[in-house]
Amino acid sequence: MYDLVVVGVGPAGARLARRTAEAGYDVLALEKGTVGTPLACSGHVSTDIWDYVPEGSAADLRQNRVFGANFHLGGPGSRAYPFYKTDEVSNVIDRVALDRTLADAARAAGADVREGHTVTGVTVADDRATVTARADGGTVTFETRLVAGCDGPASRVRREAGLPEPSETLHGVLAFDETPDHGDFVDVHLTVPRFFAWRIPRGDAGVEYGLAAPPGADVTERFERLTDAYGVETDRRCSGGIPIGPPDTVTGDRVFLVGDAAAQTKPFTGGGILYGMTAADRAAETIDPDDPTTLAAYERAWRAELGREIRLGGLIRRAYSLPDPVQRLGLGALDGEIGVHMDRPTSFFSAAHLRALAGGLLPWRGDDDPTRTDAGQSE
Repeated sequence: MYDLVVVGVGPAGARLARRTAEAGYDVLALEKGTVGTPLACSGHVSTDIWDYVPEGSAADLRQNRVFGANFHLGGPGSRAYPFYKTDEVSNVIDRVALDRTLADAARAAGADVREGHTVTGVTVADDRATVTARADGGTVTFETRLVAGCDGPASRVRREAGLPEPSETLHGVLAFDETPDHGDFVDVHLTVPRFFAWRIPRGDAGVEYGLAAPPGADVTERFERLTDAYGVETDRRCSGGIPIGPPDTVTGDRVFLVGDAAAQTKPFTGGGILYGMTAADRAAETIDPDDPTTLAAYERAWRAELGREIRLGGLIRRAYSLPDPVQRLGLGALDGEIGVHMDRPTSFFSAAHLRALAGGLLPWRGDDDPTRTDAGQSE
């Protein structure tokens, strides 16, 4: 019997498998296909990502450094409201390579990571859980003390355990232009109902274009309008669900959810890589497979770490739907140098950001501001 079966080997699942294996538990991690594919997520992350990968991985994973974002209320030719830092805000990474690097780290820690295993069922008894999967044309079963559902927005584990769904699931689509772009600003277009579209320069790897919208919006048509406005042809198009709003509980009898399966994502961007790995760390620190009642400690721990950020992120997202005149007023008042961390909305109230706001009110703010540079912005 395993101590833990992890279903899904994306960043959250790989991190959980690594941390629990390092703690001495017997861990099995199952991925339905090949780790890292198909791609269904952007690779734009905060620099905190390097705290979660093996030392020395940055050189192979990093594609570009980002110092800020240009916000638009229209298309590519519309006025840009720049928000920036003098140091790196974020990095663009090879998303497929990230997943494989994290999975290799889990293997190195002692976890049994198996690809080509599609989980089809989870049943729970008083003293164990049973996981059923398809592999190599047949059916295999695994006995375990606990099951971790790290299997994404349409989580099979969540469904099998009868756990509640996220508050909503957006439809996201992204694709790539192979033309190299070393610009160090991303572009954000607040032109999509209740969300946004984006353009991310990836250095030699080209440019990523994407958008997300609530169900019912014509995402494909909106995406084509975006790329037409930029005058580009894209390939490698992919899409997927983006869960927003964690349910009231992400734990059940011998089952718990981590990452996108638990909607542990940023409501204002949809990103979940760092939040999912943070929750995985809280799970590894609090859960004892021999004592399923410790699942309640995990529920408390991850909400204490991320709950406030998610709630405030939801408020930020509401601003995307304000009337244009209000948005223009807000963006015009706040653009410039910032002290905000892209994963922590609470940092809007940090001393660093308040100092940046105060500096923005000085008489020279604007085109003659000596602290601002637009030299690295994407064209």
